[in-house]
Amino acid sequence: MVELKTDREIDEMRAAGRVVGRALAAVREAARVGMTLLDLDRVARGVLEEEGATSPFLGYRPRFAPVPFPGVVCASVNDAIVHGIPDGYRLRDGDLVSIDCGAKLRGWVGDAAVSFTVGRARPADLRLIETSEAALAAGIAAAVPGNRIGDIAHAVGTVCRAAGYGVPDGFGGHGIGRAMHEDPGVPNEGPPGRGMKLRPGMVLAIEPMLIAGGTDDYRCDADGWTLRTVDGSRAAHAEHTVAITAGGPRVLTAL
Repeated sequence: MVELKTDREIDEMRAAGRVVGRALAAVREAARVGMTLLDLDRVARGVLEEEGATSPFLGYRPRFAPVPFPGVVCASVNDAIVHGIPDGYRLRDGDLVSIDCGAKLRGWVGDAAVSFTVGRARPADLRLIETSEAALAAGIAAAVPGNRIGDIAHAVGTVCRAAGYGVPDGFGGHGIGRAMHEDPGVPNEGPPGRGMKLRPGMVLAIEPMLIAGGTDDYRCDADGWTLRTVDGSRAAHAEHTVAITAGGPRVLTAL
């Protein structure tokens, strides 16, 4: 069931979204060669604590997971696509890092992700990241009343495929509100004009995930969480929480 949010509730979600934006900006600014992924997690934890927010990631355990998630961010490096567990890995020159972060504030959740490089960037990585952001922008532009979920999926997928990148099969965005994952699902590829019609008050997390090698295949690490490219190529992830409004899409996790 899809819960439509009032304008006031969307404002409350915007407050949670600002916390997510602050956390992601702080992590990106802090990231440098030699830092561990646990260091980055601690940076995000500090922002959440300062803002009086909690993490919807910490302790989260869906049915597929063997253990609850132990961090407040997902930290995915190089060939890790999403759901990387922050650990003692030390960042190296040229690493491509994707950070996914959520915040819960006064009962409402925000969720967003950003990818960036550390040290000297590879041109191919910059192109991959730029395309993930372009795919996200295309999905957001399609998030208007009267369109359908398929229009968002088609917009995202078209940008990814035109650049020659793969799209992990079966993974995409989701509804969001009082819980991190709500209906409806938001695929990253699909035919336009299909699926649920978008209405003012719907709030969606739109999140393209791109595989540089062009394949859609992935594997899961032994930790039960981290998804990696099968071909070893790099991946990027971009995400915003977006409200559907009569005046157009409202990005709730932007700074």
